[in-house]
Amino acid sequence: MRSNEAVEQTNLMEWTEYIAGRYPEIRLLFHIPNGGSRNKIEAANLKKQGVKSGVPDLFLPVARGEYFGLFIEMKVKKNRTTDKQKEWISNLRLQGYRCEVCYGWEAASEVLIDYLDKGRTIRF
Repeated sequence: MRSNEAVEQTNLMEWTEYIAGRYPEIRLLFHIPNGGSRNKIEAANLKKQGVKSGVPDLFLPVARGEYFGLFIEMKVKKNRTTDKQKEWISNLRLQGYRCEVCYGWEAASEVLIDYLDKGRTIRF
């Protein structure tokens, strides 16, 4: 079976169900559906509604360490981030978010565990 980003992301989301007992906040992880092919009318409507090119694929709105949350951009094989994705990642990091590009679900799972094992962010 050929691997693609959708398959890898599905594998990751299935994996989160297995670790939710230890890390219940993993249930807050969600996909930002900015990608995919759409017809011109649907694409125009989604753009009006706030869909933006380059936004990372996944977001975990859980503060850890010095970060306000974690964004993950999923990639497979030799795929590389686009200029728009690099721009979003850079800007999100400047705003205090951890952002990672992960090649495959296993890499993303390692990032998630590393992130969730950090101490809780102090609330002001």
